[in-house]
Amino acid sequence: MGRINLRSYRDRSAIVGVAAALVWIGGSPVHAAIPLPAPVVSLVGTPDGHAAGSNDWTCAPTTEHPNPVVLLHGTSQNRQNDWKTLSPVLKGEGYCVFAPTFGNFPTMPWPLNAVGGIRPMEDSAKDLAAFVDRVLAATNADRVDLVGHSQGTIMPAHYVRFLGGETKVDKYVSLASMWAGSHRPPYEQIVQTADRYGIRDQLEEGLREVGCGSCPQLIADSSWFRKLSAVGPYADSVHYTNIVTKYDTVVVPYTSGILKAPNATNIVLQEQCPADLIEHGDIVDDPIAGVHVLNALDPEHPRPVPCFPVPPELD
Repeated sequence: MGRINLRSYRDRSAIVGVAAALVWIGGSPVHAAIPLPAPVVSLVGTPDGHAAGSNDWTCAPTTEHPNPVVLLHGTSQNRQNDWKTLSPVLKGEGYCVFAPTFGNFPTMPWPLNAVGGIRPMEDSAKDLAAFVDRVLAATNADRVDLVGHSQGTIMPAHYVRFLGGETKVDKYVSLASMWAGSHRPPYEQIVQTADRYGIRDQLEEGLREVGCGSCPQLIADSSWFRKLSAVGPYADSVHYTNIVTKYDTVVVPYTSGILKAPNATNIVLQEQCPADLIEHGDIVDDPIAGVHVLNALDPEHPRPVPCFPVPPELD
């Protein structure tokens, strides 16, 4: 058997993505329902594409919303696909909205370079640090608010706790958060077997070589989570909001996303609305979760959170 070309294998295996569509998000009596964009046709967006409403570098924050909002996607996603619903909603609410594609391989040709969240999360955190600095410089703001999904809920913790981000982040809002990692089978079993035979480091390096350095880091009790736990996941000066769904099959158990602290609010969608059956991937398009995000970003002006049936998937 010949030598495996890891680069070509990584290139072939990197093309992944999700397309979902939603038509309306419910508002309050003060904020009318907000129309959302049409379904995204391409699985990986378009070259150099942005979600509607995001990355307007001339945007000036308002008195009502002084913090720019930075949206952080999940594993294998990008700035365009994961935020096609929430980005225009936030823009319509008067926020300056920014979204990078992080953890990708930018030197690859499109569409391979549109697959984000697959490099080691330490690398992505460094990219986030540079992106936040650019946002602050462009907007003359003092701090940003972060809204993350899946990997985008935990990768920024490295930025906040190890790269000085706690002085630049005000609110940290998470959709399908994963503060304790995932016990999702069969990945956890693979990692446990590697631990048993003393080859965990080789496994992580192998995954890094084939293009997913973040994958082993997301497993519960990985070296990533042990390092974060040693200093404490939360920064005292940041306020955290964790929004989780009981029907999450990626973050297993869903309670991995719940972490109590005086500066944290934990929301289980089904405890307030049992009819909401939303799953992991589509929580970013869930209109009920969307209202929770708006309230987390503007807690001084909360709006009623609606409750109505939401299917597990919205595509």
